[in-house]
Amino acid sequence: MARPIDIVSLYPKDMNIYGDSGNVLTIERRLALYGYEPRVHAVNQRDPWPDHADLILGGGGQDTCQKKIIDDLYARADTLRALADDGVPMLMICGLYQLFGDYFETVDGARLEGISIIGAHTVGRDVRMIGNLVEHSDDFGDVIGYENHSGQTFLSDGVRPFGTVAHDGMGNNGEDHTEGARVHNVIGTYMHGSLLPKNPAISDFLIRAAVERRYGGFRPESAPAQREELSRIDRIAQRAREVARLRPR
Repeated sequence: MARPIDIVSLYPKDMNIYGDSGNVLTIERRLALYGYEPRVHAVNQRDPWPDHADLILGGGGQDTCQKKIIDDLYARADTLRALADDGVPMLMICGLYQLFGDYFETVDGARLEGISIIGAHTVGRDVRMIGNLVEHSDDFGDVIGYENHSGQTFLSDGVRPFGTVAHDGMGNNGEDHTEGARVHNVIGTYMHGSLLPKNPAISDFLIRAAVERRYGGFRPESAPAQREELSRIDRIAQRAREVARLRPR
């Protein structure tokens, strides 16, 4: 019997930079290997919202792309806030991380109001924060990715960061050593790469949260060949992590 999990890929036409679409492919593949049926819904501007949304993934984009999708995002804001409050797991990278906050003030002074799922605000700067990044997360251990942003993000009081960066990383703003944010099952981060292929623990967190919310428990039904494939993928991910960890910023 099929056990579908509905994945929303949010604005893939405009918010998909530095390989962020790899996050969707990773979730889709791992779900199938766990014995679930992934159903991917690409939701771009003016597209209908699917009947089910178990997991939502969004990527990054330039300021012009953020301005392009912002009105459509406002129209979906109540739906997204309700889903976040109900525990739907979400991963928002870079540009959509910024717009899930309270506001984003671009480097040219334009102000884009966010949808306030994450208590944070972002201010554009002339200097880019760019390079390979390793951060530590209490839930996921070391998280490895690549940051490239000029916006400085500041978390509101009480908002939990996704992780903390070492002295040579920039993270949210280059000042307080925080990177990203966690609210309910929503993760916002500047980590490109794409993030999930190199960080299976985060993929499995998102998958487990989605499956448990829909079916009440996470019960993989993998054949031996599927389990071996998962093991092989995780070994490749570990090697990729080791290489990326050693690369200079």
